[in-house]
Amino acid sequence: MVAGDGSGSILWQTVDKREAYRGHIFTVFEKTSRGPDGRQGTFSVLESRDWAVVVPLVRSEKGGSFLMVRQYRHGADAISLEFPGGVIEPDEAPIEAAQRELAEETGWVSKDVTQVADVFPNPAIQSNHFHIFLALDPTPAVDRNLDEHEIVDAVLVPASEVRNMMGEGEYRHALMATALFMAEKALLKRGIRIDL
Repeated sequence: MVAGDGSGSILWQTVDKREAYRGHIFTVFEKTSRGPDGRQGTFSVLESRDWAVVVPLVRSEKGGSFLMVRQYRHGADAISLEFPGGVIEPDEAPIEAAQRELAEETGWVSKDVTQVADVFPNPAIQSNHFHIFLALDPTPAVDRNLDEHEIVDAVLVPASEVRNMMGEGEYRHALMATALFMAEKALLKRGIRIDL
């Protein structure tokens, strides 16, 4: 049985919002909202700047490889293999952030960078956006410029390995699975097939 119009498609109205915690990366707000049927509740919302990630595809006669970064992640206490990305700086366009992160973390640049998606990382509790870009045929061009606490290895990984391992081992970052899915969708729209 399908239950439809409850109505989950009507926005709730904000009644009150107060800051509960401010940190380096995000701020937590307690937001009181009123639903379309009049009921009211208080919800925790994390606010932070938007993020950008870039999926760099390096094509060759042998097939495609993704340029990725391997790094330790404090929240998971684990090593993670990811696409380059990070926080979008104030007054920086998402595409500029994607290009900057690609260059800073890998030393590679691409002349063909396009946005393929703008999604919410977790709309239940977060207000920010996750901008996903595809970079075709990047090449090594500049010195890496890592942040103070970044210890990152840039690696080329066969596209087939990334696709087959996503969700396992070092490939368990859910946003990277989303980025891969959206990049592959964009590649298909452009008629680009890679050996997966």
